[in-house]
Amino acid sequence: MAISSGCHRRPECGADDTQPAQIRHTRVSRFLRRCSQGGRVPPSGGVGERGVAPVSGEIDTLRLTAEEATGLLERREVTAAELHCAYLDAATDRDPELHCYLRLVEEPEGEGVPIALKDVISTQGIETTAGSKILAGYVPPFDSTVAARCKAAGLPIIGKTNTDEFAMGSSTENSAYGPTRNPWDLERVPGGSGGGSAAAVSAGLAPWALGSDTGGSIKQPSALCGNVGLRPTYGTVSRYGIVAFASSLDQVGPVAKNVRDCALLYSIIAGRDERDSTTVELPEPVRLPEGEDLTGLRIGVPKELNEAAGIAPGVTEAVQRAIELARSLGAEVRECELPRSVEYGLACYYLIAPAEASSNLARYDGVRYGLRVDGGRYQEMVERTRDAGFGDEPKRRIMLGTYALSAGYFDAFYGQAQKVRTVIAREHAAAFERFDVLVSPTSPTVAFKLGEKAANPLAMYLSDLLTIPSCMAGLPGLNVPCGLSEGLPVGLQLIGPQFSENTLFRTGHALERAINFDPVPERLRG
Repeated sequence: MAISSGCHRRPECGADDTQPAQIRHTRVSRFLRRCSQGGRVPPSGGVGERGVAPVSGEIDTLRLTAEEATGLLERREVTAAELHCAYLDAATDRDPELHCYLRLVEEPEGEGVPIALKDVISTQGIETTAGSKILAGYVPPFDSTVAARCKAAGLPIIGKTNTDEFAMGSSTENSAYGPTRNPWDLERVPGGSGGGSAAAVSAGLAPWALGSDTGGSIKQPSALCGNVGLRPTYGTVSRYGIVAFASSLDQVGPVAKNVRDCALLYSIIAGRDERDSTTVELPEPVRLPEGEDLTGLRIGVPKELNEAAGIAPGVTEAVQRAIELARSLGAEVRECELPRSVEYGLACYYLIAPAEASSNLARYDGVRYGLRVDGGRYQEMVERTRDAGFGDEPKRRIMLGTYALSAGYFDAFYGQAQKVRTVIAREHAAAFERFDVLVSPTSPTVAFKLGEKAANPLAMYLSDLLTIPSCMAGLPGLNVPCGLSEGLPVGLQLIGPQFSENTLFRTGHALERAINFDPVPERLRG
């Protein structure tokens, strides 16, 4: 049963719930056993080493990692019901000021570690709105593939997280249901479009979450909230059941407290799906990263991504410290160039993505599902429904996309942008002939103030300047927190060639341990 975030209510944990339940051998625990020695779950490192076992009978959701939670369940130190109650209690306490969730689930299915899903991911029996009024009240009759795979792994869905409308935005201020606030500073944005998922993990309202990334919507909010977030290689995770924004760019990925949790969740959702013809089998199994040695790794530092106009000095300093740490861990670090990718990436994206959005959003007409505003004739009904149901940003992008696809402009705009996209992909491919990983800041700045860029769409679009080029090339990218500036998290972006997620996990894990970043917001530390 689902309840809205406006009326949080804790499920009853009766006497029977305190007794150890029979924990199923889920896909999660089997994977951890395969990666462990002697049948014991290996230490997660990083955040997990700060102590997260139940304290005085209570579960510290701010520090508990998903891997550690799995261990607690397997050892029967807590029950699934107790774990769910702990996160629901945390949401009851903290979410009224954060607004991470659009709705919570009272009685989720599954006996494993709870998970939050961005509200563009279809969930059977749970309202899915994509942050838009036009889908208000829509309850999918089916699960998306990623939701089904989470359930099959025993992960109960604890709630649906807030998002910019149809994932169009970089601050989660475009949600029709109100903005989400950053757990590090309530006057600042959590990033977007997946700010709800990132803020929920950061504030201890979920141990991990799923987001979607079109031009940076996992990596950028993860950077602003101090999480680890992965945008996987395009085609490694099914898009079936995902509310579409730009189909050639959309990709679902994990948000977590550390790299090992991120790798674990990726292993659950990745793989070919017969219902999505763009998916492929992974060329190699997902490996949980261990150790800190980066000997032999070739790291490229793209000059254009690291010296772009608008990068804050504090961000540059934190990223440079991380790069020097990588060198000290044995990596070979050299400068490289991606001139066309950075110069043309943003313009290319804002032709292709709106064009695909104008096509995808044409299905919302008030006839089959979602909002319907009656009119005298069909055409009038559709116009009234879309006028009332779509917010300003979707309307803006629909108009941009429709113009780019219109007769007389298709070749000059959309067609030309696709050619530039090929150039961007080739430029990255050439770089990866010499390097294993490219590094840069994830976001040019730390989290900005609520409302600071709301009236300036171009300034908002520039928030994704550093994440968009690799997204256009379909490449995987991992955000790893690398320090603080102005008391707020700074994110390091790791980019790899297609299907190099294991290399990114290895690199990110080593840096994570060396940096020793504390992901718990300072204002929430006890």
